[in-house]
Amino acid sequence: MRKLGLVRDIDLALHLPMRYEDETRLVAMSSLRDFSIAQVQGVVQECRVETRARRQLVVRLADDSGELVLRLLHFYPSNQKTLAVGQLVRARGEVRGGFFGREMVHPEFRAVAPGAPLPQALTPVYPSSAQLPQAYLRKAVASALARAPLAELLPPEVLPAGLPTLREALQFLHQPSPEVPLATLEDHSHPAWQRLKFDELLAQQLSQAQAQAVRATLAAPALRQPAGGMASQLLAALPFTLTAAQQRVVAEITADIARPQPMHRLLQGDVGSGKTVVAALAAAVSIAAGWQCALMAPTEILAEQHFRKLVGWLQPLGVTVAWLTGSRKGKARDAMVAQVASGQAMLVVGTHAVIQHDVAFARLGLAIVDEQHRFGVAQRLALRAKLGEQTLEPHLLMMSATPIPRTLAMSYFADLAVSTIDELPPGRTPIVTKVFADTRREAVVARIRDELAQGRQVYWVCPLVEESEHLDLQNATATHAELAAALPGVVVGLLHGRMAGAEKASVMAQFTRGEMKLLVATTVIEVGVDVPGASLMVIEHAERFGLAQLHQLRGRVGRGAAASVCVLLYSGPLSATGRARLKAMAETNDGFEIARRDLEIRGPGEFMGARQSGDALLRFADLAQDSALLLHARAAAPRLLAEQPQAAQAHVLRWLGGKAEFLKA
Repeated sequence: MRKLGLVRDIDLALHLPMRYEDETRLVAMSSLRDFSIAQVQGVVQECRVETRARRQLVVRLADDSGELVLRLLHFYPSNQKTLAVGQLVRARGEVRGGFFGREMVHPEFRAVAPGAPLPQALTPVYPSSAQLPQAYLRKAVASALARAPLAELLPPEVLPAGLPTLREALQFLHQPSPEVPLATLEDHSHPAWQRLKFDELLAQQLSQAQAQAVRATLAAPALRQPAGGMASQLLAALPFTLTAAQQRVVAEITADIARPQPMHRLLQGDVGSGKTVVAALAAAVSIAAGWQCALMAPTEILAEQHFRKLVGWLQPLGVTVAWLTGSRKGKARDAMVAQVASGQAMLVVGTHAVIQHDVAFARLGLAIVDEQHRFGVAQRLALRAKLGEQTLEPHLLMMSATPIPRTLAMSYFADLAVSTIDELPPGRTPIVTKVFADTRREAVVARIRDELAQGRQVYWVCPLVEESEHLDLQNATATHAELAAALPGVVVGLLHGRMAGAEKASVMAQFTRGEMKLLVATTVIEVGVDVPGASLMVIEHAERFGLAQLHQLRGRVGRGAAASVCVLLYSGPLSATGRARLKAMAETNDGFEIARRDLEIRGPGEFMGARQSGDALLRFADLAQDSALLLHARAAAPRLLAEQPQAAQAHVLRWLGGKAEFLKA
């Protein structure tokens, strides 16, 4: 029970059936139809053990209208006792046409007394485990339902019209009347289901609103941009002009960090929309105001890309930039940590190493987290706790190139201010995406020859580094050898996560400078890598990648003036999900549309990755189907908090328990 999370009475009350069995009706044996699931009652005429092909128990059951065979391939002496000749038995199972007439193989059965009443409600079948029988679980749920504290916490004016009380909804869902159309239970459209979904969504909205209210009481350093300050100098030095969308977003962020309350803002923009320069301008404001800025990225390659760009932009303005990653060790690391602690390093760029316990900041004013969905909640909370001044919180800017669909923004991210860069810088060429079966590898290699002959560069992405017994996939090492043999005279590079940091940096530098024309890589190049000369990307076993990952990888090309192509190679047969992903990639380059389809395919729990610690925060509501309920919950939450704060808090505890913390990061 504990493994299933069934500890409190309320846990059992909210442990809803996954399906129902109709044991309220008996079907006459003469009326049985093949492949139907039915319940019959009759007297045992014969019970024998057959030992022909395999040992089995064969029972002949009869009612007033006909006969039926029950066949048990695995049985115990107790089963023979229950099914003794002359015993009245009730059996339920799938009807099949057998050699000797109709039969049920391994039905559910029990002995009954003459005149035993039929159940008045559908029989629930609960999610369970092998060690937890349904009969035990049904009893446990029924007794917990009677004890659970299910008093109405919500005033009627908060609820959508026509919904039952919570107790009525739960009692109905655990024991629905047989007259109810089964479809409304299965598709969760019944009012009892709607009540549960609404309560869950309301708890989520209340939790987000509480997090926002708590943050409004916290203090943060007011980072104001002096006239002609560092951000203005950086803008003047940039070799390009910001797009209108970038200018709007910079204005939103600088207004936010100038306030003495902590900013909690998500900066989202499609691949290549120019988020890094926005982050650099925010960092410049923080540094000019005398406060340090930390930028954390999920991979060393991405952190290094940011480091190179930010050093190029900010070092000429007199900023000392520190670099902290897992591969930096010994005296070099100690020197960097000392610079951070003393405040000499005003900008700190790195991976998870930035939040290790021995890294202390002198005055951290702004924390920037790139690809925020790749970090766990605990990691983001640790970064926020790094401010040396215990009375102040740093401002938090999270960046994502995986745009968040509207329903997710309204639910899981309801407490976030969202800035969106919705235009690409001029000069970016649209990428053509082609989907090929891997039987056409030779044609793809021929296309690579053409691209290289025109002086262009090519990526070839593989999902694995070395041979795997579990997955028969082309690996990076074998593909590198194969392409080097097929393209004599071409410098073919290899890049993967197991290489040493210096080795990775050397390979990437060669490719960036154009000395290397073809780079075989694993997904370490997924984000941040910016090589304008690359115009072709081949993604091997594309069906194994998620949509967001495919879109990120595709964004590595199309960064220069040349027309760019992304080839998705797949090996059949494709699953329905794999087909849907590849279709979406071929049909659109729009990151927002990709994100919408990704949410449809995967659902919010998987889409959001590390935001939850493995627990889906929504068990019943479906963001794709329940947007009307979500809108109602959004409108009701502030009203309930203002008018009945105690009821609001009790509602959050009932639904989220200790999980509310995870919504706050």
